[in-house]
This record gives sequence, C-alpha cells and structure tokens, in this order.
Amino acid sequence: MEWLESLGLLGLFIGSLLAATILPFSSDVIYLAVLASTGKPLACLLSATAGSWIGSVITYYLGRIGKWEWIERWFKVTPQKLEKQRVYVNKYGVWLALVAWLPFVGDISVLALGFYRSPKYLTFFMLLIGKFLRYLFWNIVTNAIF
Repeated sequence: MEWLESLGLLGLFIGSLLAATILPFSSDVIYLAVLASTGKPLACLLSATAGSWIGSVITYYLGRIGKWEWIERWFKVTPQKLEKQRVYVNKYGVWLALVAWLPFVGDISVLALGFYRSPKYLTFFMLLIGKFLRYLFWNIVTNAIF
C-alpha cells in the first residue's frame, strides 16, 4: 500500500506541475483526491507546492524567451498595448506572482512576469509563497492539518 501512496504523491506532483504551465486545468481536484486517499497532509502540501512552483518557473522562462515581434505578429497586439502592459507589470510585478494560482489569469500573469523580465528570484519566492498558501488553504478547509 505504501507504493500506492507514493504513486499518488508523484501523480500529485506531476499534475500540479502541468497545471501550473499553460495547460488548461486545475490541480485542486487532484490535490483533494490525493489528500483524502493518502491521509498525509504534509506530504501532499509539499508535493503539490513543489510541482506547482516548478511549473510556474517553467512558465516564467517561457515568457522570458518571448519576443515583442512574436506577440505583435501572432497575437495582433499593438506596441502601445504592450508598453501599457509593461508599465502595469513593472508597477505590480512580483505581487502578481502571489496570485499565480488563479485559473487562466495566473498562467498569463506568470508568462507576463517572464516576458517583461520581472526580478527573477523575488518572483520565484513570491510564486512559492502563493502556491504554498493555496494548498495550505485546502488543508485547513478539509481539517487535514499536519
């Protein structure tokens, strides 16, 4: 039975990682299922947080490799709109990382943080805090505190 729990935690890690990239799904259902089946809230919290954080770091780097010309051509965004967004991201920057767990908007925010070159290490730290708090919330709601 221990190996089954390990597979559940590995699946939780991978599911959380993929959900934190630009793939359109949420890891909350996976988290709650693995939390209920394993009864190991700390292991679930650490596994999901690590996976989700790494997925967001990957998304950040995808944003960093983006080029203004690509955005303008492929998404038909004007240079003026890109500049307006850059000002917004520079103003609120790393604080956006705290809400990177929000469906759809979160992934776009992380891409923008990478694209507009927000401070890397501070952004990664704020992503980690936000992801941790998200899963801690589920532990608290389900009374699965360590």
